[in-house]
Amino acid sequence: MALTLSVGLQKKVGLPDYGSLCASCHVEFEIDRSLIDNDLEGFHEKAAGAFAACRQAVNDQLVQQSAYSSSPPSNGKPNRTYHHNGHARHSGGEVPKQNAGTATQSQIRAIFAIARRQRVNPSSLVREKFGVDRPEDLSIREASTLIDELKRGLVESRD
Repeated sequence: MALTLSVGLQKKVGLPDYGSLCASCHVEFEIDRSLIDNDLEGFHEKAAGAFAACRQAVNDQLVQQSAYSSSPPSNGKPNRTYHHNGHARHSGGEVPKQNAGTATQSQIRAIFAIARRQRVNPSSLVREKFGVDRPEDLSIREASTLIDELKRGLVESRD
């Protein structure tokens, strides 16, 4: 009689500016019941092999995503990176808005409020720093970076 062995592994790594990358692997396969009854070491080898395969797949995926998100900028424009939803934007092309991981409404409000207190034009600022026309066009990570810089007083008005 066959049994189903199910093995899964998930790993999440932190990135700067409150970001993260996550990858998971899940495999299921049938094994002979006699392994548990007569060959426990053989069963452990099968399970360990499945975990090792998942661990390698997860690590490979994280390395691939990490390499992509840290690749150098092209065209002199800022490099876009993976966002919380796993989608990517990069300076070589646009991703449809619904997949772009655009800034949240709370981030937009914070940008406008802090910029107003510091007498900085937020539209000019995002155009200069990120090459987008409006704060609403920023990615979540870009908005987070801008909020941090505004809070620390690291931006100056050029208007």
